Amino acid sequence: MHLLGPSLLLLEYLAFSDSAWNFRHPKTLYAWDGACVWIPCTYSSVKGGGHTLDNLTVYHNFTYDKKTKHYNGTILYNKSLKTKESTPSQERVQFLGNNRNNCTLLINPVKVNDSGLLGLRVTSGTDKWMASLNLSISESAPQPHIELHQEIREDQEVTVTCSLNFACRDYQVHLQWSLEGSVTTSTILSPERVATQSHLSFQPKWTHDGKNLTCQLWDPMKQRILSEKTVLLEVKHAPNLEIQVSPQEAIVTEGESVTMRCQVISSNPPHWSVSWFKDRTKLKEQGTTLVLPEVTRTMSGQYTCQVSNDVGSRQSDVVDLQVHYPPEPSWVQLSPSSIKEGVTVELTCMSVANPPPANYTWYFNEQEIPGKNGRTFQIPQVLVKHAGRYSCLAENSLGPGSRKPEGTDTDIRDPPKGVTTVIQNPTPIREGDSVTLSCTFNSSNPRVTRYNWNSPGSQDHTSQKLTIQKVTWDAQPVKCEACNQWCSWSPSVNLNVLYAPRDVNIQISPNTEIQSEKRVLLQCQYSSSRPADVHFFWKKDGSLLKEGKTLTFGQIFPEDSGTYHCLVNNSIGQTSSKAYELQVLYAPRRLRVSISPKDGVVEGKTAVLTCESDANPPISHYDWFDGKNQDLHYYGQMLRLEPVKLQHAGSYWCRGTNRLGQSQSPPTTLTVYYSAATISRRAALGVGFCLAIFLLAIWGVKLQRSWKRIQRQQGLQESSSGQSFFVRNLKARRTPQAERPASLGCYNPVMEDAVSYATLSFPLGETDTRRLRDAGSSEMREIPPSRDDRVTYAVVQNCQVADYENVTPEVLDDEGIHYSELVHFGNGKRALAQEGVEYVTLKH
Repeated sequence: MHLLGPSLLLLEYLAFSDSAWNFRHPKTLYAWDGACVWIPCTYSSVKGGGHTLDNLTVYHNFTYDKKTKHYNGTILYNKSLKTKESTPSQERVQFLGNNRNNCTLLINPVKVNDSGLLGLRVTSGTDKWMASLNLSISESAPQPHIELHQEIREDQEVTVTCSLNFACRDYQVHLQWSLEGSVTTSTILSPERVATQSHLSFQPKWTHDGKNLTCQLWDPMKQRILSEKTVLLEVKHAPNLEIQVSPQEAIVTEGESVTMRCQVISSNPPHWSVSWFKDRTKLKEQGTTLVLPEVTRTMSGQYTCQVSNDVGSRQSDVVDLQVHYPPEPSWVQLSPSSIKEGVTVELTCMSVANPPPANYTWYFNEQEIPGKNGRTFQIPQVLVKHAGRYSCLAENSLGPGSRKPEGTDTDIRDPPKGVTTVIQNPTPIREGDSVTLSCTFNSSNPRVTRYNWNSPGSQDHTSQKLTIQKVTWDAQPVKCEACNQWCSWSPSVNLNVLYAPRDVNIQISPNTEIQSEKRVLLQCQYSSSRPADVHFFWKKDGSLLKEGKTLTFGQIFPEDSGTYHCLVNNSIGQTSSKAYELQVLYAPRRLRVSISPKDGVVEGKTAVLTCESDANPPISHYDWFDGKNQDLHYYGQMLRLEPVKLQHAGSYWCRGTNRLGQSQSPPTTLTVYYSAATISRRAALGVGFCLAIFLLAIWGVKLQRSWKRIQRQQGLQESSSGQSFFVRNLKARRTPQAERPASLGCYNPVMEDAVSYATLSFPLGETDTRRLRDAGSSEMREIPPSRDDRVTYAVVQNCQVADYENVTPEVLDDEGIHYSELVHFGNGKRALAQEGVEYVTLKH
């Protein structure tokens, strides 16, 4: 872009104002005719915040009039930010800012004559400011600028920048590259700079050296290139080269000449050395040309040249030089090298030639073998007749070669034949014996060098003889192997070791649980025996039971339970099975109740009753009953009575149950003896009872005697016209205290209940009447009407206070009966006082 002239230096003159403002915007903006100009702009007042714009005027090529102190020029835009009024020219000039801090403008489209000085006149109250910038508008789009910041080396990534001092949001453009790579594009619209940039990252190759790199400004709307910029790439790289060979095919016949030239296609910087290599080995020759005047077969190989410069070294592609020559003398190779009769043998004709031989001729014992013209031929199953000398002749495009005069001899060898294992022991062989075997053969070429045996556990497996110490009953067949270059096995030999029966065991049927009275079958089994003739025996609990393979129980009983053994013997020995415990399951039986202590128990002690039984499985549930079959509600095997009472004496029985059934015991009597205390009480009671009987007897005797005496006394009384009475077993109440002075007798507080009182009244009897009548009526009148014939009778027993005696008894003392007697004296007149006298007989 060109400047508009010296007048543009006025850009440094900003404005004349009464105050200071800070404006930030690009100093110069570039565009072309028809494009647009985006003017990023910000502003602020040095006085601080709170100031806003009132008016904005955009001048083109303005001047300042010092006289009028005003700016003159073309007004492109005028806007009152308060009234929002603008001049007619604002159609293509737009204010995109605000009245606080943004003064961005857009001119779209821009014209060439818009180039020049652009002034932004702003006012804010009394403050004024003029900001200026330069517009550079060209007729066509300017070229972009390409920046290379570093030296470019082959295979080292480099980044190239293409930039254009133009950016406008209303006019999009693209920057594109002529080289493939990673591209990133950015647009810068800031008060400091307005630009569009594109960055290209790629790995340069030696082919890029000297090539053009172009950056194009592309208009996507019009689909055309607006401008472009091209630079020349200089890529530092190692030499790039190739070899030119004469003859071109690099195929020559032995004795001919070969020329090789190392041509450097490209080198930056220029190369300074050339080296030659054959099969990766450096040759002495230097320079860009290698001449081989008379080649030999040893010169065949792979040739390369290496060129170096300041960047590095590089080798050319490989040139494979082929030197042709006729076949060298041929010889025969056998596979396998040691030939065994019966195998397949392959013969190969070995000859060095270039090109390789295409035709072969075979000879056997100097005679040509017809039909064999390949490099190899096979003998499928070689025999002894095939042994001899073989040779061959190879031929290529340069002609036939020659044969080695000695040829190749074939020696047909075979492994040992007729190999046999021989038992040297006298037969038969018993378990535990030592056995010796030998390995023999009929023929072998070459000779036998070693032997092998397949018998584990034996010693010296490589000798011709084998000894087996303590041969086992299950010894495996034995065979031997005789070896030269190959090995041959003999047929296996069975040792047929004799041994007692093995693995004797008992099989039972049924194999489930065995219940009483069921059918059971026991069988004696064994796995093997040599010799096979065997005999069977059965033992129960160590005693011989019977002979035979089977043991049958038609109905098995609990008594059949026990330990069973099965014995099998042959002529070598006898073998017993493991013990088999035969258990017969049955319901409870033979129940009985045992009592401890067994001879009876004293009351107050402890008695233990145990329900003993025979059952399999054992009894799981017990029930106890007394002699009256009453359930005691006790379910254990032992019934414990503690302490024992007299009521516990009697019969007891138990019932046992398992899963097969139940049974009950017979009654058993429990005897309970009195304790010493009980015996004492009972003895005292008995003695008391006997004493009571004895006393009653005595009392009866006395009663009888008293009766007789009473009868006798009654007779006397009757004869004496008296009256008598008797009292038997009368018990009267105690005499009240008020009556006591009128009675005679003895009162003892200790023997209170032993004193009985009775008052008896006697009416006038017929006898008395008669007597009265006999005496005369005069005397009857003398009897007062108030006569009281009452008699008081008292019984006093063993008076402890004092002894009273006023009557001498005529008979022995009778403690059981007492009486009193009242006798009326005659018919005479008695004083009234005397009739009140009571006569009492006191017994002691």
